[in-house]
Amino acid sequence: MVASQKFDEAEINKFGEALNDNKRPLKARFRALFILRNIGCDRSVEWIGKCLNDDSALLKHELAYCLGQMQNKSAIPTLVTVLEDEKQEPMVRHEAGEALGAIADPSVKDILRKYAQDPCPEVSETCQIALGRVEWVEKSGKDTNSPYDSVDPTPSASILDVKELAANLTNAALPLFDRYRAMFSLRNINTDESIKALAQGLYCEDSALFRHEVAYVLGQVQSPVAIQELKDRLLLPTENCMVRHECAEALGAIANEECTAILKEYVNDEERVVRESCEVALDMAEYENSTDLQYAHV
Repeated sequence: MVASQKFDEAEINKFGEALNDNKRPLKARFRALFILRNIGCDRSVEWIGKCLNDDSALLKHELAYCLGQMQNKSAIPTLVTVLEDEKQEPMVRHEAGEALGAIADPSVKDILRKYAQDPCPEVSETCQIALGRVEWVEKSGKDTNSPYDSVDPTPSASILDVKELAANLTNAALPLFDRYRAMFSLRNINTDESIKALAQGLYCEDSALFRHEVAYVLGQVQSPVAIQELKDRLLLPTENCMVRHECAEALGAIANEECTAILKEYVNDEERVVRESCEVALDMAEYENSTDLQYAHV
């Protein structure tokens, strides 16, 4: 996302100030965020954490996600505070729980166990999966880094048969941890067959969290074979806003003319998080269709 280079404190502060400036367009603040994420130092963590009182749930959700992806343990107290704060939107608390799982320090197990019983399903399901990841990392000594420069919430499954993975993906009787493992394997196989199978997860009505993760993963692979399924869920007004927002961003990553037309249609959606997702997704689509070497510049 941003070229690897050294940044001095003044430059880091400039990006932090840009991130925290709510008068700037959201897309510019996202670009500043991605630079800070890729720098990854404690000062970057401080600037990102400072922004978690913003009034945009979409931005706060992305802040928490980035703190997890950085895997910097100095972010743990901030993420715990967000997870505990019931005034925060469910999508923000969910992302804080997932981020704690991504950092995977054993010290977070107790807080994840506590919120694995949260009355909000997006939070409880996230914390169950995050706890599973921490325990898996402890036991295996491995990480769950993906081919897409991300830390996955679970390891991928060892199965390579697309039909078997597809069956596991949509089997509501299986633990979400195991269904996530099937999801990431289908993504990694990355054939038209596996991506169409993966996209069927968007129709699993048992878990909005699961559908949202499927949409996110479809954005990673940027495959046009999943456009119809992503469009179906974005256009469904009764769908959870977490899912609709991830569908919008996935369409922005695919970035063809059909996707851009859909996003322009929904950039004025009634749901703020969907509107803002379409705005950011259109910015990403513009980048994907440009000659820019990096997205994250302000």
